[in-house]
Amino acid sequence: MIDIARQYQVALPAWIDDELADVPAAVPDREDRMRLVHRLADRNWRAGDGGPFAALVAERDSGRIVSVGVNVVLASGVSSAHAEVVALGLAQTATGGWDLGGDGLPAHELVVNWRPCVQCYGATMWSGVRALVVAGEGPELEEITTFDEGPLGADWAEQFQARGIEVVKDVLRDEALTVFRDYRKAVDSADGIVVYNARGGAE
Repeated sequence: MIDIARQYQVALPAWIDDELADVPAAVPDREDRMRLVHRLADRNWRAGDGGPFAALVAERDSGRIVSVGVNVVLASGVSSAHAEVVALGLAQTATGGWDLGGDGLPAHELVVNWRPCVQCYGATMWSGVRALVVAGEGPELEEITTFDEGPLGADWAEQFQARGIEVVKDVLRDEALTVFRDYRKAVDSADGIVVYNARGGAE
């Protein structure tokens, strides 16, 4: 019999509890939801769990927080453990199913501190969320952090909207860039920060 791994685990870091201790169950204002995402993203890279990325899933209308996620690629050793994937998976676990837009459920939105990478783009599209809220889009993320976000088309937002997913852009954009710049400063100072692009620079 082949000896293969049969499961893997992706979990939020323990410090999440401290960061959420003062957060109410519902955060009605979208900017306040994004502020929480920025706070988690900044803490995440400083704790060494992964890159400067965080996300949350909330009920769109009430603001009730269903889940949060941070990038735990380094902590888990799993390349797909991006913030959006973690937040969506935990939200689906909390609601009891794979479709966050299923019958009887409130409309859910994903809040993330930049436009999703090519992997998280697909994960978001198939998740059932009714809205995607991003701090920003454009080349700044890759230019500042040097992460490879993949070949996403220029019509990425239109493709979401064609599938009934509202896209809200530029929510606290400057704050997102500040987190990325602080991360880059740490990388440049040889502070042991790992930029974990796969392929190791292979063509």
